[in-house]
Amino acid sequence: ASRSQCEGREFDPPPLHQLIYQLSLTQARNAGLFALAPEKRMQVDRTTFDQVMVPNYAPGSVIPVRGEGSRIWDQDGNEYIDLACGIAVTVLGHCHPKLVGALETQGRKLWHLSNVMTNEPALRLAKKLTDATFADRVYFCNSGAEANEAALKLARRYGRVAHGEHKHEIIAFTQAFHGRTLFTVTAGGQPKYSADFAPLPGGITHLPYNDLAALKAAISDKTCAVIMEPLQGEGGIIPATDEFAKGVRELCDQHQALLIFDEVQTGMGRTGQLYDYMNLGVTPDVLSSAKGLGGGFPVGAMLCTAKAAEYLPFGSHGSTYGGNPLACAVAEAVVDEVTQPGFLDQVAAKSERFITGLTRLSETYGLFDPPRGKGLLLGAPLREAWQGRAKEFVQAGLRNGVWCLVAGPNVLRLAPPLNMSDADIDEGLKRLESAVAELAKAG
Repeated sequence: ASRSQCEGREFDPPPLHQLIYQLSLTQARNAGLFALAPEKRMQVDRTTFDQVMVPNYAPGSVIPVRGEGSRIWDQDGNEYIDLACGIAVTVLGHCHPKLVGALETQGRKLWHLSNVMTNEPALRLAKKLTDATFADRVYFCNSGAEANEAALKLARRYGRVAHGEHKHEIIAFTQAFHGRTLFTVTAGGQPKYSADFAPLPGGITHLPYNDLAALKAAISDKTCAVIMEPLQGEGGIIPATDEFAKGVRELCDQHQALLIFDEVQTGMGRTGQLYDYMNLGVTPDVLSSAKGLGGGFPVGAMLCTAKAAEYLPFGSHGSTYGGNPLACAVAEAVVDEVTQPGFLDQVAAKSERFITGLTRLSETYGLFDPPRGKGLLLGAPLREAWQGRAKEFVQAGLRNGVWCLVAGPNVLRLAPPLNMSDADIDEGLKRLESAVAELAKAG
């Protein structure tokens, strides 16, 4: 039978043979029978990137082509332990069967509508998110930057409508990262990402992170919102202190300012709770979520209270792909998996296993200090002699079969799958030790 016949486009399998048909189709897919023959597939490699892509990225020479769980394989069949998760995205590893199943099922039903009409996956996902969090309302988009853009626009409109044009100032923190749109890159407070795009949006003040006195001095009745990460990711894996987080909440209340938590990287169980605000005992008015929310499928969400949601009325904001049925179906499967009883309990144990291993490496080789962070978002600060060389650890890791991240030039970052097996954790640490030993020897 032809491919189109096998996939049911030219005939409808008789009911008595439906099970056999489905099993045969699955076996054919698993065997790769529907893939193009190698000689007919366009051959590409790292040099192709330089020929056809805008040079705003500088990817490594490795091109992964397949992933399963905590492991990936490149074009040459080399295997790597994945401690990066596509920057804290693949929280359930690669090709998790529940996510693959959700995508395949929804892919045979409905792909896209836009928000002229709603859809069942979006409504189910929104209901599950509001049931599991402080939020009453959800706005869907495609990325963390878009979720933060929506949050910041909501805050500006809240200030103007509820209090007057004077209430438009936003307070953010240095070394933060909130996305790459012009508004969010300005809020991020890292000139290396924003300086070349001036003039930048005004009305944003940057203060030192974890400095409550500085916030007390700066916040006023002109402040419409404070935006903060409960744990700074790109800024070096710096957790907010309990005192700071609670103090920010109190000051926002005093000055009728919205508190926005950027949980793009810390959400979906990354720090041992569904969202990190739950660890801090501080409830924001608005929260941004993305990365792990889709487990690898692009999706973002802004969660907020019903009161805050009133300030984004009909027509004030939108997204063509926001709430896409495919994205929401996969995200629903992620939420179901992460919120099942006992799942998040394992994060603390796996975190301790990594911390123990990294601490031993720090003591043995002296290249970095013991790690900091929460859950499975950990950073190992490089010692003075190795400052500015974090990328070398990533490169050495790849040479030794393990994929890590950086958090700026001075911190090695790990963001592994939340369901990573102990055996893979130990193997990943073993390969990382080989990389560290290589660097220590070279000096």
